[in-house]
Amino acid sequence: MVQRNCMRMTERARALGVGLRPHVKTHKTLEGARLQVAADAGPVTVSTLAEARHLAVSGFRDLTWAVPLAPAKLARAGELVDAGVRLGLLVDHPAALAEVEAFAAARGVRAPVWLEVDCGGARSGVDPASNHAVELATRIAGSPQLELRGLLTHAGHAYAVSGLEAMRRVSHEERDAVVELARRLEQEGVPVPEVSVGSTPTMVAADDLTGVTEMRPGNYVFFDAFQVAVGSASLADVAFTVAASVIGLHPERGAFVLDAGALALSKDPGPVHVEPGCGFGIVLDPDTGVPLRDVRLVSLSQEHGVARVGSGFDWGRLRLGSLMRVVPNHSCLAAALFDSYHLLRGGEVIGSWRPIRGW
Repeated sequence: MVQRNCMRMTERARALGVGLRPHVKTHKTLEGARLQVAADAGPVTVSTLAEARHLAVSGFRDLTWAVPLAPAKLARAGELVDAGVRLGLLVDHPAALAEVEAFAAARGVRAPVWLEVDCGGARSGVDPASNHAVELATRIAGSPQLELRGLLTHAGHAYAVSGLEAMRRVSHEERDAVVELARRLEQEGVPVPEVSVGSTPTMVAADDLTGVTEMRPGNYVFFDAFQVAVGSASLADVAFTVAASVIGLHPERGAFVLDAGALALSKDPGPVHVEPGCGFGIVLDPDTGVPLRDVRLVSLSQEHGVARVGSGFDWGRLRLGSLMRVVPNHSCLAAALFDSYHLLRGGEVIGSWRPIRGW
């Protein structure tokens, strides 16, 4: 499924007429990155410098670090720049811009910089309708130490809707925010080489990316229970599950306990705007992959997951040690809790991946 998911997103980018700079933050592996770009060293997006270093050692040279930078991390970023990596940096504040200018001047290089734009998620990025956005972009473009790589945004608010039509509307908001700002800047004499958008829901639903040059989805490699609930994936698309054993049977209170708690699944509350009682993931029959009816993973502590069951549940199918599979609400967070992933094909383990950890 991982291979299929990667191929489908590559085909979507081609059909939409944009480049693909996939995010590796979900799986954090060299093998996964190569599947995403269908090459040994295509352009990718990272969320940590640890990811960047890991990929750079294996030949990746065109990376976007898609998190507003902390000045204290610039020295470590400089090690990558000195090694010949083209590391795109995000800024959305004049103070950050000054830090990057000083960093680039000290190394005698021009640093590629993305101006991050807020397209509605209200997390980070400049208001695209503000004069501040134009002023920052103009300052980047005019600096001898900096190269304006382009405008970058992420439609995080796509996770607050459900259904392809609603996600498509958010994809239009995402596109328009950066495309309109790019037009304003061009009118002011500031060229904008690249316009970058992202988020798995919007890239699954998008029907028109006119004016955009690249997209940066990431979660699509694995998908998860959240993506299934909002409609950007089907359960058959999900490529990441957590195996857990039954460690407690309590028919008298209508519950069983798994050895998968917050340190295996994370405490992401999931798509409560779609299904308020969704719980902490989808519990599957380990043999068929079908969700167990009337089973909700309602509580997580550090190593315990409590599943409540309906009155018609067949307790005869369970015993201590029974293996279950859980589709986590958020595969990016759950995957980050493991030091290796088992690769399955046709129900058989064929290998493993070891993700990079740290920041």
